[in-house]
Order: sequence, then structure tokens, then C-alpha cells
Amino acid sequence: MLAALLLAASAALPQDTVPPLVQFPAPGLDDAAAYRGYETRVYRDARGNALQIYLDRRAGRVVHVWADAADEALAFTVRDSLGAPAATSWASTGAVTSATGTTRTVSYRLGLGPGAVRLGLFLLGSMRVERDFHYQDRDSLPLDTIAFAEPELAELMANLARLAPAERRRQLALLAASSVQALRGRLEPTVTLATSGASWTVRVTRPSFDGHHHLTLTLAGDTAATGASVAGRVVTIRARTTAPVAVRVAVTTDAAALTPLTRTEIFNDAFRRFAARVRADTAHPLAARRLEREMRGMELLCYREKLMAGLPNFATYFGRDMLMTDLMMQPVWAPAMPEHVIASALARLSPDGDVSHEEALGGQATREHAAEYNRLIAAGKVAQARAELAHLDATRENYIMVDDDYQLPVVVARYLADARVSVARKRAFLRADGRLSRLLSNLAFVTRQTAPYVRDPVATNLVSFPRDADAHWISASWRDSRVGYGGGRFAMDVNAIWVPHALESIGTILDALGRLGLAPAIRDEPLATYARDRGALARAVAAWLGAARHFQVAIAPGDAAGRVEARVDWLPPEEAAFWRGVLRREPAPADSIRFLALSLAADGSPVPIVNTDPAMLLLLGPLPLDRTLALVRPIMRPYPWGLFVDGLGPVTSNDAYASKDVWEAFGRDAYHSPTVVWGRDVNILLAGLALQARAAAPGSDTSALHDALRRTMSAVERSGLSHAELWSYRIEGGKLVPTRYGTSSDVQLWSLTDLAVQYLLGTSAR
Repeated sequence: MLAALLLAASAALPQDTVPPLVQFPAPGLDDAAAYRGYETRVYRDARGNALQIYLDRRAGRVVHVWADAADEALAFTVRDSLGAPAATSWASTGAVTSATGTTRTVSYRLGLGPGAVRLGLFLLGSMRVERDFHYQDRDSLPLDTIAFAEPELAELMANLARLAPAERRRQLALLAASSVQALRGRLEPTVTLATSGASWTVRVTRPSFDGHHHLTLTLAGDTAATGASVAGRVVTIRARTTAPVAVRVAVTTDAAALTPLTRTEIFNDAFRRFAARVRADTAHPLAARRLEREMRGMELLCYREKLMAGLPNFATYFGRDMLMTDLMMQPVWAPAMPEHVIASALARLSPDGDVSHEEALGGQATREHAAEYNRLIAAGKVAQARAELAHLDATRENYIMVDDDYQLPVVVARYLADARVSVARKRAFLRADGRLSRLLSNLAFVTRQTAPYVRDPVATNLVSFPRDADAHWISASWRDSRVGYGGGRFAMDVNAIWVPHALESIGTILDALGRLGLAPAIRDEPLATYARDRGALARAVAAWLGAARHFQVAIAPGDAAGRVEARVDWLPPEEAAFWRGVLRREPAPADSIRFLALSLAADGSPVPIVNTDPAMLLLLGPLPLDRTLALVRPIMRPYPWGLFVDGLGPVTSNDAYASKDVWEAFGRDAYHSPTVVWGRDVNILLAGLALQARAAAPGSDTSALHDALRRTMSAVERSGLSHAELWSYRIEGGKLVPTRYGTSSDVQLWSLTDLAVQYLLGTSAR
């Protein structure tokens, strides 16, 4: 009834032309209850860039995220006359897209009400700012509040105001601003109302801080059905009847667009044939719908310039996400896809060969440059500060992460070993844009960082995380929340998985360069030694293959039972009661509990947290069957002994064997805690099990691998959230209820590696 009223109310508005490529939740594919007042659609604009629109009805927030070269967001909050989140809904089935020169616009119809509604907390700028808006719980602020203050920019203006007049004019000219006051007007959106004939239009505009680009949000309605007024930062829309109203929303940008990759450029012929068979299987229509949605999702994230991590929260380059996705998608990638991945990573290397974790674009880059400007002014370096203003929106790279540095050689080695790609193409690819010298700088970086352990293989010589300003070890691998590695200094995934494989890959790369006629003179040590003496490289690999011993944990049955029971007793009463019931059904294992610790403390002692990371080893090459089973056993052991939760999936960690302070830390920061399942982990496990089953020697008993596959797929599907980036649960009425995690991305690069999982499982019998 509501949808019919909204569509009728908006019948006079322009017709829609473009359907959404994907939407969540979708009937039959998603559990609508698990989304709890959240709906989203993703469109392509007229230049093929993704625009995601989501309605968060719990907060009344309407957000548009533009996955383009500036990583932009336009958002507002809607409340009713009592101050509660107002009803919002889709009032159209699609959107209208247009482009003129560098300007792109997408418009659609949004349902509001019934009753009067007020709109405020307008935020136009970087997606990262919108993300911080939510992280800082600003959703509940009064509507007329400045949605998000950017202190770096306020300080920059204060510094400008204190400069000598001549210098101030010189610096303001770099920002195309006549005065500090004029510059201050760029800090927040401007809201205006215009009425013309039978329609009214509210325009919310904001230029970038340097004046180079502009964002506009437009709301338009019919004066016969609605009235609109503006008071400062707040817009009020009143219906002239008791029916809900529909307004046309348009978002416009003049930032640069990216170049999308086509489906045939992304997927190989074998996978496209597999997809055609799935579509032709009319007995399983949901499987075809799921596969098609995931293929579209991958298209939305793949551009010639880079692969994006995900929408809506990470609509830009992330080195690790891109590299891990490449490794997982190899069975279904087109042969040239790794070139986009490798070129993107090499283009963003630091001068010493460190791989960039994340790039800051547009408004976020401006904030970071502003912080650097303020630091230079404080140091009295006015000329250098002035130079910073000349490129205030230039992309900035973040090199804090560790794991991506060692993943790049693995990806490059696999590309160079791929017989489907011609020698001439590989040679031309490496010669272009200085890629060969950049690649060598990364290999040199890897060998320098790993040399101390080669010389003296003790735990404290492993590759370490950096410290933060508070002297805590930064979780500088994929579990990048503050408590992701349990406070550890040395990550198991970095040291026991990625470093050994990176060193092995260096040998593969050096050999390939020789065959390509590209063997350069190498002077950096110890890379130069490894290039001359493969025996030295083999010894380095052998040393690092032994690094896993530092992470091995064995806990006797009685000790394990005591720790698990104490952890369960620590939980809130309802949750404790639920897990005690599980313990009654799943008694303590008869043997010691063995697993690879998530990390090591600063002194080299294990932080005994069971984790899903050992499954990564299953992706990187055939393993002996007993080794595979040993890696998988802790993951598949029922939680709270291991990680597996029936009807949910394998949680990403289990801290029951760690200290109480670790429990409390995960309780405060749940992102990588025992209450969360990651789609990434699920796909790594499923793909790894499928690959190991395929690679098993003829006559091997792989029933345990297939049982783990079956149990995992069943649990994840029953969660109703199997297509999400990550998900959690709550305990209600003595039952475990899967729930969508609050900051989960809807279209996530490494969650879409489910495409490779489906292909591997769907072709295993052929």
C-alpha cells in the first residue's frame, strides 16, 4: 500500500531509466530480518562508476557513496515532527543518469513520511568523513548541528589568519580564495530553496576546500503535494495530504571518473561457461540469481586504475584486499586481470618498496595535507607549508600495514608463471611505467626485512608490527582493529604464511626475469646475494619455513576445560547460559587442543587465540593431507572449544585460552572478536578445502575435507547472511540469532571471492 501511494504521488516526475545493478536485501537471497531497517541499491552512473544509495532507517540516514576517483559521499538525516527517525523508502524502481563534460548526475525518487519531516546533518565530501560520522556516533545529534567538523581545516585557516598579509594573500591564491572568511564558507554545505511554478527545489552544495571540485545534492517536489522551507541547516518538507510524499533526489559531482572493466575483461572463458550453465539450470533459480549478483558486484569494484575494497565503507584502493582477492580469484580471473592488480600496487609503492595499504582521496587527502601544513607552520617552515597548499587534494598513501608487502611477490610470481600469458606480454607489462624497477624495490624491501631472522632464527627477530604513539603494537595485518591480534607484536599470518611464500616467490620471479631477458643489475643486499646464489635464498626460505614453530600451542584437556568454562562464566547471563548448553552437548576433546597462535607477544611467547588464518595456507599450494587436517581441525571444532558455530559459521577468533584482559579488549572492540564471522574467512576456508581435495593423491581419504566443506556451507547458508562482508549474532530467548554487523560492507571485494568458491565446487566433479 505504501509503495503504491508513493508511486502514485510521483507519477508526474520524470520516468526512471536505469535499474539498480544490485540491491540488499533481496527476496530469496537475504534474510530481511537480519538487515534490521537497512536497505541499499547500487547503480552505475553515465560514466560506468558505481553509486551506492542506502537507507538506514534506524538512524533516518540517507547516504550516497560515489565510488569514483574522489571517493565521495552525500548524506542527510530525516526525522519526523517528534524528532524520531522518519520513514524512508524507495519511490521508484530505478534512477536517471546523465553526464555533461566532467559533470555526472544520478537522480531517483525517495519516499518520505507520512507527515511533516525535517532534514539535516547534511554532509557532502569524502566517504571517509561519512564513515567517521558513524564511527563517532554523530547520527543522533540535533539536525541543525554541523554534521562533522574537520579540525585540520579549521587549524589551517587559523594559521592562515596569523600570516603576514602578503604571505596570506599568496597562500589564499593557491586555494582560489579571496579571504580566510571566504575559505571558511567551504567548510560546510550551503542550503538554499527556490520555488518556480508548480515545483520547489532545495539545493545543498559544497565545493572542495581547494575549490577544484563541487558536490550538489538536490531535493525537488511538487508544490501541489508538498511544501518546503529552509531554516539555517534544516529543511522541512510538509505533505499537503495525509499520504506519504515522494521527492526527487539528485546528486551531482564534477570529480574525475574511473574506467570500469567489463565482464569479459574480468572473468575467464571457463568461468563464463560455468556461469552460463548455472543460468540455464532452471531448477535452481536462486543459485543463478546469487551468481549474477556477485558477478555484478565484482564489476562494480573493478576499474583499470584499481580494484576497490568495497561499498559503502571502503570505496577505494586497499592493497591487501586487492592482492588477497587476486590469489583467491585465480581459478576464475581472465589471464590479464593480475596485471591490473600488480600495476595498481606497483604504482603506489613507497620509495623503499613498501606496499600501500590504503589511499586517501579527495576530501580525505585534503585533511591529511592540511595536517601536514599545520605541522610545517608550527615548525616555522612557511615556504614548505605553502608548497603543501599547491597540491592539497593530491592522493596520499598509507604504508602502515605489513602483510601486503609480502603478498605482492606471491601475486607477481603467479602471474609470471602463468602459461596463458605470452612471454611478449609479460615482458611489455614489466617494461612499462617503470614497473620492473618498482618490483625490484619491493623484493629488496622484503629481503631486508626478513634478513635478521635468517641470520638468527629466534622469535624476537620475526617481522614485527610497528608501535603507535601510546606504545601499543599496531594490528598491521588484515585484523586491523586495535585488538585484532590480541595485543601481539608478531603476527602468525605474516611470519608463518606470507614471509616464507614471499621468499619462495622471489626465486620464481628472478628465474622468470632471466627467461624474459629482463635480468637487471641488482645492488641491494641481501637481494643481490640471492640473485647470485640461489643456495643462499634456499637457506633463507628454509629458515622461514621453520617460523611456524614459534606459534604452536598445545593445551592439555583439563587446562583447556578450565579456561573455556571460565570464559563462558564471564559472559552476560543469557549468553553464558546458551554456551553452557553447547558445552553440555559438546564435551571437552579427549586430546590436547593444538593450534597456531594468532600472534606472539613482544617477548616471543604465544598469544593463545584460536583463529581462522591457517586456512590461508590451503590456498597457496598442495599440502600433505595430515597437514591440511591439522590446520583445519581447530577451525571446525565446535565453539567455544574451537571456532565453528552451527547455523552461523566459523567465528574469526576464540580467546578462551587467552587472559581475561584479552577477553575484555575483544568485548570493547568486536570487529575481529569471537562474536564475528567474516565472509573472507569463509571463502578462504572453502576455496582452500576444495583446492586441497582436488590436489590430494589418488586413493586418499578426503572425506574429512568434504565433511568440513559441507558443514561450513550449511552453517553459513543458514545464517541468512552468507553474502555479507561479516556478520555476528545475538542471544534471544535461549537461541542464537544471526545479525548483520553494523559496519559491514554490502559489496566487498574479498567477499565476492565466493565466485571462485562456487566455480571450484561446481566443477569439482567434471
